Amino acid sequence: MCALLGMLKYKPPGNLSDVSSFRQGLVSGSKPVVHPILHWLLQRLPELRKRAYLARFLVKLEVPAEFLQDDVINDTSHQYEELVEGFKTYHKECELLRTSGFSTAEIRRDISAMEEEKDQLIKRVDRLKKRVESVSNHQRMLEQARQLRVEKEREQSLTHQKQEQKNQLFQAEQRLQRSQQQLKDLRQAAADANPESLMKRLEEEIKINSYMVSEKLPKELEGMRRTVQYLQKIGSEPAMGQADLQELEDKIKEADSQINQLIEKRMMRNDPMDDKLTLYRQQASIIIRRKESKAEELQEAREELATAERELRQRSSQAQASDGGEVVRGDELKRLVGKLRSKGTMYKKKRQDISELKAEYGVLQRTEEVLKQRHEGVQHKLQTMEAEKGISGYSDTQEELERVSAIKSELDEKKGRTLDDMSDMVKRLNSMIVEKKSALAPIIKELRSLRQRCQELNQEYEEKKAQYESCTAGLESNRSKLEQEVKALREETSQEENRYHYINSMSEIIEMQIRRAAEEMKAYVSSDPQEKKKAIREVYMKNISEQELLGKKLREKQKMVRESHGANMEQMKMWRDLETLMECKRQCFIRAQSQASIGQVIQEGGEDRLVL
Repeated sequence: MCALLGMLKYKPPGNLSDVSSFRQGLVSGSKPVVHPILHWLLQRLPELRKRAYLARFLVKLEVPAEFLQDDVINDTSHQYEELVEGFKTYHKECELLRTSGFSTAEIRRDISAMEEEKDQLIKRVDRLKKRVESVSNHQRMLEQARQLRVEKEREQSLTHQKQEQKNQLFQAEQRLQRSQQQLKDLRQAAADANPESLMKRLEEEIKINSYMVSEKLPKELEGMRRTVQYLQKIGSEPAMGQADLQELEDKIKEADSQINQLIEKRMMRNDPMDDKLTLYRQQASIIIRRKESKAEELQEAREELATAERELRQRSSQAQASDGGEVVRGDELKRLVGKLRSKGTMYKKKRQDISELKAEYGVLQRTEEVLKQRHEGVQHKLQTMEAEKGISGYSDTQEELERVSAIKSELDEKKGRTLDDMSDMVKRLNSMIVEKKSALAPIIKELRSLRQRCQELNQEYEEKKAQYESCTAGLESNRSKLEQEVKALREETSQEENRYHYINSMSEIIEMQIRRAAEEMKAYVSSDPQEKKKAIREVYMKNISEQELLGKKLREKQKMVRESHGANMEQMKMWRDLETLMECKRQCFIRAQSQASIGQVIQEGGEDRLVL
């Protein structure tokens, strides 16, 4: 077990001198030793599981040096070390593949989908080639379409570059505004701060920290120690009964009465010097309480400031990770709100214009439909005329050439405008950068001295912070040890109380059984017949005799039933046969009555026919 815990890097609490006691507690299964081990294991279960898996292959076998003199064992040892190194590399590659997020199934699906898209595109290209080959001058048109596509892609890349440069310019302006605001704040702080005020502030902070370290924290630590000692004392004492509690209450009442008597004697003495001292004592206690309350408020404020700074850093990192930019603050946020409002009003105006344009678009669409119908009629007439003259397709070719030439001229114009705009924008950006650099040069010089001062203060702050954190860590470790000891003592106390109550209840039960046995012996030995009747043995003997008589009667009754069983069964069979015979007679009687009534009806019907 110790080897396994050492492999998992478990550090037992206490010094090196406690290792033997730790091992003894582990062998005996002591709760203060086993419970921290279980708590540590269950908190780090995935990490320890991985470490245990790797230990099977990475913990090297210790081979004595005298065995390594053998060539075969030496070669085997070298092969073993090479295999361990190979396992390390393979394990690292496996972890990288697991954390990379790639899945072979997804990659296969993507490859199959891309192959299907490739086949579809090849088929579409073949169909388009077959369709274009029938058109005259198709090579020239294809070349022009290729050039058009290249120019469109170039236009898209230029617009993308333009948008990126606009974004960079906007971010540079934002950084410049933030730098100016920070410079303004630093100038204000530098104008208000002189060396005397800074020294005074640092002295106040040192006094506060020294008070916290020398007075407040030792008092709290001493109070916690007293509490722990008191709890240990309570845990070491045996369980208290009702008599012990009553005795303690009497002692408390007696101490309260003595305190009241002393207070009355002091009030009767009424020394004026004591009155003055009590006044000063009261003032000193009030000042101490105020000082402690202010120290607690300061500590709470520092904790709130630290949490707010942590939260601010987390929010800023989240915002940078999500948006890729920096967090907007203060005046810049107000300016953004103003811009949003102006853009909102502009949006409303544009929306109204869009509604008007939509209405006009409906009218123009109707006009376009009418013109298309007219154009189709004219086009049909033109095609018939071309067919009559023998030059069919001339107008279509002419329109296609005009359209291609118009597109080429538009592209040339756009290209020239785009290049001119980009050159002008680059010139403006260069001039603005030069101006901003010249304006920021004196500011940067002033900022360097302030930054150096800030670094010195930060260094001093970090030293103080490290001292404070080391002190708090020591106190926290002591507190956790004391809490564990108190918990163990409480559990032991509860177990001892349960054992005490169990022993008391068992002793009461045994006493009751002994008392009943003594009474039984007394009644059994007594010469009084009434007392003997009350004995449990006599009662049980009486019940046994009654039950034996009852069993004898039941056996006689059973014998009588067995003897008369055959005759009774024959008689019951005869009664059943009689019942069957009577039922048969009843059925015959009912059937005879029904036949007689039917014959009477038939006879009456024949007489009626004779009369007719």
